[in-house]
Amino acid sequence: MTQVESRRRRQPLWTGGRIALQALPLLLLAGITLLDLRTGEWFRIVSWIVLVPGTAAAVCGVWTTAGYAVLSLVTYVAVDRVWPSEHRAGLADFLLVALGGALATLASTARVRRERQMLHMRDIADTTRRTVLRKLPPDWGGLEHAGAYLAADVDARVGGDYYDIQPGPHGTRVLVGDVQGKGLGAVETAAALLGTFREAAYHEADLTVVAERLENRMTRHRVHRIALGRDDGDRFSTAVLLGFPEDAPDTVELINFGHEPPLAVGAHGVRVLPAGDGLPLGLSELVSGCPPLHRVPLAPEETLLLVTDGVTEARDGTGEFYPLVAEVTRAVTADPRRAEPHRLVRRVRDGVLRYTGGHLEDDTTVFAVRRLREDPVQGRLRS
Repeated sequence: MTQVESRRRRQPLWTGGRIALQALPLLLLAGITLLDLRTGEWFRIVSWIVLVPGTAAAVCGVWTTAGYAVLSLVTYVAVDRVWPSEHRAGLADFLLVALGGALATLASTARVRRERQMLHMRDIADTTRRTVLRKLPPDWGGLEHAGAYLAADVDARVGGDYYDIQPGPHGTRVLVGDVQGKGLGAVETAAALLGTFREAAYHEADLTVVAERLENRMTRHRVHRIALGRDDGDRFSTAVLLGFPEDAPDTVELINFGHEPPLAVGAHGVRVLPAGDGLPLGLSELVSGCPPLHRVPLAPEETLLLVTDGVTEARDGTGEFYPLVAEVTRAVTADPRRAEPHRLVRRVRDGVLRYTGGHLEDDTTVFAVRRLREDPVQGRLRS
């Protein structure tokens, strides 16, 4: 993050995009003044000027609010003296305007402090999110990839969706998952699983061993949370674990922990890969062993699309679920280039937002990967 971005993020929320609103108290002041002067002594409303600093407290900074409070007091005195002494509002209303300005300044101070605290919490949430979802280099591990994450709660900005790519001596592995629940507890669980994945995916030759390591880590994490007295000891996580072995370029290995089935998207259409035939991570006590390993053929031009249930369970105004397979099929039929990871992710992300009208009920993650193909002339990998 640059220094300019850092300073901008620390600024109160009122400093951006509210210039027009900051002029509202001035318009109110002018309107009250003119109305008081244009009406007779039977309709004196100069004391309504107390509304001006109160309005400023809602949309302006502390010093601007204080300025409006002083300006309101001066305007009150000037307007009131225009009238004969028997029709003046008097000292009582003067004290009302003065007290209103002081209280408005205090209210603005409290509001700005809360907004700064909110920005600070957003910075913490964003930093936490970036720590869990590390930035992936382009073409990492021989895979062209693209990802998009949308938080259902724009104020919380954190959730339990996660994904990562880990290259190693036994091929490249991919993990996409969704921790049950939201908040920092879900992020902590996702961080624990990703840490184990990054180590196990690099060192273990067998993808099933990587899956067992993930299950063991989830169990240990739950035991630790229960020992701390936390109330989320029953948390679990769905996940899809993929392996791209170097000795089988036309095959992908897949273990599904109760997650949404991946889609193989290519110019010739969309294939639904094996569904979640196993239980989520953290529920191993209900069954014996991890879900089975599937070896699925994968054409060089096919992209694997993985989503969380924020996509498949997205609803429109009538309650209908988002038709992911039909929408992706229609997109690649119209333009086969939309099977490219970046275009595919953008298409699904924008489609979900349009379908729901921007109202997401759950955190939404869209992730796509495709093997880089070797250029037969140059003898190098290309996307």
